[in-house]
Amino acid sequence: MSGCTGCLISFADTYEKLLDILSAVDLVYAITLADELTKVTETEDKIVIERVYPDDVDIALVEGSVCLDDPHAVELIKDVREKSKLIVALGACAATGGVTRFGRGGQNPQPTHVSFVPVSEVVKVDFAIPGCPPSTDSIVKFVMAALEGDTDYLEMYAEFVKYQDASGENLIKQVISQGLCMGCGTCAAACQMRAVAMFDGKPDVRMEMCINCGSCVLQCPRIRMPKLKGLLEV
Repeated sequence: MSGCTGCLISFADTYEKLLDILSAVDLVYAITLADELTKVTETEDKIVIERVYPDDVDIALVEGSVCLDDPHAVELIKDVREKSKLIVALGACAATGGVTRFGRGGQNPQPTHVSFVPVSEVVKVDFAIPGCPPSTDSIVKFVMAALEGDTDYLEMYAEFVKYQDASGENLIKQVISQGLCMGCGTCAAACQMRAVAMFDGKPDVRMEMCINCGSCVLQCPRIRMPKLKGLLEV
C-alpha cells in the first residue's frame, strides 16, 4: 500500500528471531524481502508483467494506507482480503492512516486532492499493530502469539482496529482530561516521536509533533483495560 516499507524493515530487523518465524511459516508474498508471483501477458506490441497475490493465505501483514485515488491499490487490498484468512494492519499508516493522513495532494501543476485512509476503511481488518514503525519485538511477539493461538495476547490488537483516531489528542480527551491518568508513563515511553513527555507525574502532549501513530493509545492501561477503568470510576 502507500507506505515507506519501514514497518517491513522493522520486521526484517528481527534477524535470528526472523529465522525462527520463517522456519514455522512460508513467506509467500513480500515484495521488499522476496520475489513475488508474477503473471506475464504478451501481446503483439508489448509484454505486461503483473504481480499476483497468492490464494489461501493464512495471515497477511499489510503496511501502508490505502490511496482512494489509486484504483490499483483499492483493487489489491480487496484481493488480499478475499484471499486471506486474517488481515493485520501493520504500522501507523495501515492502522490509523499515520502521516499519510496529512497528505492532501496539490503538488502537481493541476490542483488535485488525494485521500489516504487506514486499511480498515476499505476492508475488514482483524488486527492492528500501531507504531511508526512498530517495534521489532512487538511484531515478533504478535506473530508468535498468532502461531501459538494465544488469543489473550492478541485481544488488544483486535481491539485496536476500532481506534483509527489514536493520536495524542485522543489520549488527552479520553484519559488525561477525564482525570483518569495514573501517571504510569507508558504513553511517553511508547511515543517514538517524543510528542508525549512526563511532567510532574502527568503526560504532556505536544500535538505539533504527533503523527497519529497510535502507540500511546495502545499502551495506555486506562484505554486497554475498560473493566479496570469502570472499577476506578465508581
